[in-house]
Amino acid sequence: MKQERIIGIDIGGTKIQMGVILNGVIEKKIKFPTRANAAQEEIIQDIIQQIEALETSFAGIGIGVPGLVDEDNGIIYDLVNIPSWQEVHLKEVLEAHFQKPVFITNDANMFALGEKYFGKGRGYRNFVGITIGTGFGSGIFINNRLYGGNYASAGELGSMPYKDSTIETYCSGKFFQQHYGSSGYELFERAQHGDPKAMQAFKEYGSHLGEAIKMILLILSPEAIFIGGSVSDSFKFFEEGLRESLNAFPFKRVLNDLEILTSDVSEVSLLGAAALVQDHLEELANLAIVPSKTDIKI
Repeated sequence: MKQERIIGIDIGGTKIQMGVILNGVIEKKIKFPTRANAAQEEIIQDIIQQIEALETSFAGIGIGVPGLVDEDNGIIYDLVNIPSWQEVHLKEVLEAHFQKPVFITNDANMFALGEKYFGKGRGYRNFVGITIGTGFGSGIFINNRLYGGNYASAGELGSMPYKDSTIETYCSGKFFQQHYGSSGYELFERAQHGDPKAMQAFKEYGSHLGEAIKMILLILSPEAIFIGGSVSDSFKFFEEGLRESLNAFPFKRVLNDLEILTSDVSEVSLLGAAALVQDHLEELANLAIVPSKTDIKI
């Protein structure tokens, strides 16, 4: 299928990123603040205006959002960080405006797509991509296919109960602020200089993340787990705690075959948006050339 430019969009509670992707290369990109407390229509207009300023000729738009998505109809539900986005028919609005196909999924799925098509995930059929920053999300690939489940919500492990709260509380950047009174970045800077308290913070964090990965192994038993997001930059400081926690996993053969790797793909979510669009366009093209029953001659 001929490659054409694709618009990739990553919508967050504080910022929105957009890029123009051609043949797996981000030709240009922009970032602008999310007016999180604005009306639904105002935020949509911001997105439309920025797309028009970025690129006028493209084959489709791929979008990742931090919430529930009816992927077939492109309806976004219940975005916690954008109060007015409780039911947004974004696909319908953008397709009517641009006359181009629009595809939407959960932002953690976008990370997994980017890793599968442009990163280390290319060598694996079954893997989980975990993106860790202020939140904790994961995308799942099973037999080389993204598995989003109902409302693109499969893999929302961060909301599972853990200790006195949830996995996200202990396995995202929230952990460092709530338990050590510093941001993950501040502790990372201190750990770089050998600060014992910072080193202990990351070891403890790694132990909690190991417990989350055990849950993933028991449910999905993937070949690999890829860790991305801002917290992944500190992997060398929390890997020891992570490995120590995993040593208690009961199925040693599964554990011994598991690869745990950090993502090294720049702007992986934007590239995942391009992969989402490309996959759908190729699927539609293949359907178009399949003969109907009335066309088949015996």
